[in-house]
Amino acid sequence: MGAFEILALQDTALHRLHPLAKMCCTLAFIVGAASCGRYGFSRLAPFIFYPVLAAAFANVPWRAFFPGLLVALPLCLFAGISNVITDRATAFIVCGVPVSFGVLSLLTVLLKLLLCVTAVLLLVATTPLTQLSAQLRRLHIPGVIVTVFEMTFRYIGVLANEAFLMTTAYSLRSGGKKALEMRHMGSFLGQLLLRGFDRAERVYNAMLCRGYGRRALPVNCQRLRVRDCAVTAGICALILMLRFARIY
Repeated sequence: MGAFEILALQDTALHRLHPLAKMCCTLAFIVGAASCGRYGFSRLAPFIFYPVLAAAFANVPWRAFFPGLLVALPLCLFAGISNVITDRATAFIVCGVPVSFGVLSLLTVLLKLLLCVTAVLLLVATTPLTQLSAQLRRLHIPGVIVTVFEMTFRYIGVLANEAFLMTTAYSLRSGGKKALEMRHMGSFLGQLLLRGFDRAERVYNAMLCRGYGRRALPVNCQRLRVRDCAVTAGICALILMLRFARIY
């Protein structure tokens, strides 16, 4: 999370684009990719150009996407493997090896995962959290949802930092053992939860002291320009072309 916040502070053409424009492009891309059929691997393949070019323009390294992809990968694997077992009809043959519709469906699910998660991470890596939450409020998203989004984003970092500190202290007090023993796991998780709650409460109070929760939008809120609208329209038109036009 800290790495994405640092990446969001860069000054590139994509970072200077209006946050609402980037949110609309990301939403259009996710809808276009997710709406492809369960066997639409060939239609999804051209969508790869969007995250590749966006990451290059935004100067975002690809290694920053791996943790987010690894978190979402197990769920998609379980969903795709079930298709491999139940759908065994042959779709096509590659070098004499038959490929079933289940395998094709698994590859399609994995590619959808890669595209959608990468698009969301690109949005976070090019837009600070304060700008994202401000745009959500401008769109009249319920305040409870925005608050949960902000606090979840912040609390993950707080919890990870507390876990790192406790792991370091445990290693120093246990004779250099790097792995946490199972008999200490219960007390470790309990202390981590309590320390995380305490730290999160202090962070929330500090945010309240700095004006968090006020209805007024930031004074320096970026205005939507003609260039932003033109870029958004162009990207959305490209996504529509990739979704419905046969370019292969």
